[in-house]
Amino acid sequence: MSKEAIYDEDDAVKFIRNYLPQDLKAKFSDDDILYVTDLVCDYYETSGALGGNEDDVVDIDEDAMIQFVEANARKDGVIEFDDGELAHIVRGELDYCESIHLFE
Repeated sequence: MSKEAIYDEDDAVKFIRNYLPQDLKAKFSDDDILYVTDLVCDYYETSGALGGNEDDVVDIDEDAMIQFVEANARKDGVIEFDDGELAHIVRGELDYCESIHLFE
């Protein structure tokens, strides 16, 4: 992870909301998006995707991340979603992280 990159939740939500297809923008609230980004963080922690050293290569399996997020969101029952919808939020989160050079 880059030491210079600053992850801002408000900016992330705005970025992801902008990223979402029009039909999903109305479906998911900002709190829903934050909930999904929290699940993404849980994935990073449990999968070891970020490595243990700041010089390690970041290896993210996007499909595994989406499966993790969907499985945990179903288990938690916090938000309602159809298959594939949360993938848009996850991809938006990854694009936001890339845009701020978080993984460099």
